[in-house]
Amino acid sequence: MLIDTHCHLDFKEFDIDRDKIIGQCLNPSNSSEQVWIINVGVDCESSKKVIELAEKYDKGLYATIAIHPHNVEKDTFNANKLKEMAKSKKVVGVGETGLDYLFCENDENIHKLQEKVFIQHLELAKDLEKPIIFHNRKLFPEMLEIVKEHPGIRGVVHCYMGRWSYAKEYLDLGFYLSFTGLITYARDYDKVIKNTPLERILIETDAPELTPDPYRGKRNEPKYVELVAKKIAEIKEISFEKVASQTTKNAKKLFNL
Repeated sequence: MLIDTHCHLDFKEFDIDRDKIIGQCLNPSNSSEQVWIINVGVDCESSKKVIELAEKYDKGLYATIAIHPHNVEKDTFNANKLKEMAKSKKVVGVGETGLDYLFCENDENIHKLQEKVFIQHLELAKDLEKPIIFHNRKLFPEMLEIVKEHPGIRGVVHCYMGRWSYAKEYLDLGFYLSFTGLITYARDYDKVIKNTPLERILIETDAPELTPDPYRGKRNEPKYVELVAKKIAEIKEISFEKVASQTTKNAKKLFNL
């Protein structure tokens, strides 16, 4: 069994076969190939959708709620609305949230708004006593500074793409690091994976994006999380079974599954 701790099955790319994809993961012909899924919200509408989808299944499909940094202009953060959503037993975390200036590199107003909304998510996660999922694109010092000002938060840095020095700071703060299909074709993160204790690693797909080798160029799917686990096993020179077992334990522990 594996757990894809971060994907987006509510996205339009899955409109044609969403239930089929979920069924193949939750009820495979071989039970050892089962994949549980955490479906991640990126705005209020998306958060509602991932909850509704998760509630269709008794076990194995879960949801998180948040406003992605790319969406802070179009979707106002409303703590009461998100807290109401969090009443669902299928909501296991807050995220994804964080900082990402890719589309607003020179817009200080949006930078400040992202920082404000990120802090609001940190406070929400603490109020709800749920883990948080961080999104961070090349802004590790800035995010770490904010996180250090809000102790007592549990969570994971989704799709970790930073250097080892920043990874160590997150690990020292008690956070997990999560890796995607990127590691199957980019060698940039081998050092981080080698140095990070297996007990602090999660695996994910970020489907429909970041498809691993040998399926690059095609739509990503939760079942491909197996390829991420196999690459981690290769890099750390340990068995796939050990990676599968420990990352599953890690996910269950962090998200209280």
